[in-house]
Amino acid sequence: MRSILTTSLALSLLLSGLSSGLYAQSSQDGAITPKFLEELRRSEPTTPTEKALHNAIAVQGMRDFFVNNQRPQTIDDTFSVEVQSSGITDQKQSGRCWLFTGLNVLRAQLMTREKSGTFFFSQNYSFFWDQLEKANLFLEGIIETRKLAVDDKKVVWLFQNPIGDGGQFTGISDNLIKYGVVPAEVMPETHSSNDTKLMGKMIARTLRQSGIKIRKAAAKGESLTQLRKLKETCLKQVYRLLSLNLGVPPTSFSYTLKDKDGKAISTETYTPQSFYERFVGVDLRDQFVMLMNDPSRPFYKVYEIEYDRHAYDGKNWTYVNLPMDEIKQMAIASLKDNTMIYYSCDVGRELSSSKGIAALDNYDYASLLGYPFDMDKAERIQTFDSGSTHAMTLKAVDLDASGKPVKWKVENSWGEKSGVKGHIIMTDAWFDAYTFRLVVNKKYATQKVLDLLKTKPVQLPAWDPMFAPDAP
Repeated sequence: MRSILTTSLALSLLLSGLSSGLYAQSSQDGAITPKFLEELRRSEPTTPTEKALHNAIAVQGMRDFFVNNQRPQTIDDTFSVEVQSSGITDQKQSGRCWLFTGLNVLRAQLMTREKSGTFFFSQNYSFFWDQLEKANLFLEGIIETRKLAVDDKKVVWLFQNPIGDGGQFTGISDNLIKYGVVPAEVMPETHSSNDTKLMGKMIARTLRQSGIKIRKAAAKGESLTQLRKLKETCLKQVYRLLSLNLGVPPTSFSYTLKDKDGKAISTETYTPQSFYERFVGVDLRDQFVMLMNDPSRPFYKVYEIEYDRHAYDGKNWTYVNLPMDEIKQMAIASLKDNTMIYYSCDVGRELSSSKGIAALDNYDYASLLGYPFDMDKAERIQTFDSGSTHAMTLKAVDLDASGKPVKWKVENSWGEKSGVKGHIIMTDAWFDAYTFRLVVNKKYATQKVLDLLKTKPVQLPAWDPMFAPDAP
């Protein structure tokens, strides 16, 4: 009651002030005027039904009132084309979806090729090196921009984004080729790998502090060699933080690969690099291409994002921007060849998490609000309303008699109890609206795409709206 009285009093004072000229600026063109405020007040609830709705929303919020109960509550989990896999991962309270997705693609290939039982790579091992490399990338960025003003947009962006646990497929390729991989048992998850918030916060503060020291030293005329010594001091601090939280990465280990019945296939001693060569064995940078659907920009062009990489000596990831129909053709070709795909989308939009269904009619906003949300995909991108937020593993498509896709299925990394036994099923219309990028083997790419890859990419800034890392 007190808050209602306070609000009413405040509004009365505001109206009084407006009418007496205390808020003279509000009478300017474009301001909210007393006349318009009266119009707003006339829109307050008057009917019993409207008042009941206001009361209910005040108690429990709007979410349940958006649910469209006219939509089927289940969706058929049968697919004409499906890549079989075993085991569901769980990234827990971390933004490592991109890492889980990339390694899930590779582990599925390993299990098929080796005829092994369920197998998992260590996300923790790869994450350790990812964080160290991102720290080095930030510090080198600070060195590169040392002559720019501290409020220059690029410098501001660097200090705002010193490190994070999100990412994309470029982090998979650069990381694994340089550091190799290990099985999950060799470097298991820890509390901080499952819940990265505090560790990430400490690393970010460490990097920002060192970044300022480097800029001060540069302003005093210190040499590049001296600046790099300051950088190395910081990297030692970051390495210790990572070791405390994630454990020390192994340099060699013994491992027994087993078949589906638990019988040993092989037992050998490996380094992380030799394990990669034995069980992955391909140059991921040369074999894959990222396909993007961004209708806010011209199609049939190649783009790259500045600093859109996970390592200083890595390569800014490039992508080919294409209409969705052409991307689907390559995705279907890959799935028909029993090959899963790295896939990312705006996962939270129109998703029924409990049912694992992503459909455009899951929610009915217009009936409650009185107006629809009807921006198209390009407009959602341009206004930062939508973008790629989560990576998953595309594993199935259901085709109708004419060969057109009806629905799709992804293997998620939110645990086996989420969605449809750890999966999300997406209608084809939702796929069109909220899919952003897929990474396919070049052998499934069209000749048009391969030819486009030979052209010089258009470079976009690091703060481009489409390129927040995949992170939920």
